Amino acid sequence: MKFIVIGISDNPKPFFSPEVMEIIQNGRVFSGGKRHHGIVASLLPKNAEWIDITAALDAVFEQYKSLSEKMSKCLNVSPLIVIFASGDPLFFGFANTIRRKMPEAEIEVYPAFNSLQMLAHRLVMPYHDMRIVSLTGRPWPEFDKALIERASKIGILTDREHTPSAIASRMIDYGYANYRMYVGEHLGNPTLEKITTLTLEEAAKRDFEMPNCVIVQSWGYDQATSPLDRVFGIPDRDFALLDGREKMITKMPVRLLTLQALELPKRRVFWDIGFCTGSISIEARLLFPHLQIEAFEIRPECEAIMAENTRRLGAPGINIHMGDFLDTDISALPHPDAVFIGGHGGHLEEIMAKVLTVLTDDGVIVFNSVTSSVVAQMTDRPSSRQQWDEACEKLGLHQGAPLRIQLNDYNPIEILRCKR
Repeated sequence: MKFIVIGISDNPKPFFSPEVMEIIQNGRVFSGGKRHHGIVASLLPKNAEWIDITAALDAVFEQYKSLSEKMSKCLNVSPLIVIFASGDPLFFGFANTIRRKMPEAEIEVYPAFNSLQMLAHRLVMPYHDMRIVSLTGRPWPEFDKALIERASKIGILTDREHTPSAIASRMIDYGYANYRMYVGEHLGNPTLEKITTLTLEEAAKRDFEMPNCVIVQSWGYDQATSPLDRVFGIPDRDFALLDGREKMITKMPVRLLTLQALELPKRRVFWDIGFCTGSISIEARLLFPHLQIEAFEIRPECEAIMAENTRRLGAPGINIHMGDFLDTDISALPHPDAVFIGGHGGHLEEIMAKVLTVLTDDGVIVFNSVTSSVVAQMTDRPSSRQQWDEACEKLGLHQGAPLRIQLNDYNPIEILRCKR
């Protein structure tokens, strides 16, 4: 089966080369979005068949396959479908979808400029150094990653949920306000095309017509957001604390050693169980923005503290789960390859056992033992180190060499890690 994918803009009177016009005139079956059909309908041959590309893509490809069989058997012609797509079909476009859904298909592409190229052209803005993010039918993580990594110029493909105003509001919420926004609406349409330059504050209050795309460009870094001013390791004083209690936060040197024990540069999904102020999750998010982070906490007051700290420190994209971890449904969550247990409420073994039901084969669990032997004797409870050792033995886990550290007059801490 062969697909010819033709890129078009929003121009209601598109211009095609003689080669493309010949393909259209000789075509039998065509496909594209409803907007595309409105643009090219007058150019299609009589009795042409059109297949709308809708959100139910599996059904669309079933129609393609059915027509392919019909053309091969009944019409005795080679199965060929001509598809119209926006811009460059290989730029987050439909040609990529065909490759994924029908890898055996032959594909020929006739691209047009994609929308971000057109917006850059209108602005006379070089775009070879532009970071590209698609939010069309996609969640925020790649955009958040671009912000955390301080990309100075970001081109963004939008949709009806991830609008220019929603993007601007998110950037403001997390402290990335030192950008100017450029919005292109109906690019390629000589009547409706509109280019707008705004501050993020202005963009957050505006509505924009679809289709549109966005470029945000930094106009300089202030002290709150400059990577040159951000030290390696967030100072403890920068965090909002639980009831103002300094001991309810993993201290910065311990925090960095904990992240090192988790081997986060090579991990993909990190779970932080018992996040409290969020210091571990936030430090991990800013140092390793490729991670998907799922953070769990039983104390309801910590939800607001985490929200404040993520915004204060510019760490969007941490997924929060409130409630007892042992009662939390984790079946739909991505399986972790790194887990930190920051709080266990006396149920360390049970938590570790539940983690093992989803931990990847090469995953690692890290726990900081902070209960002193004196406290354990006074409360007639096994020390946290003893609980860890017993849990590892019972669950058949292999421990790595512990790391012992003491800061000032705080109790010594052992950073413990284990694998299957």
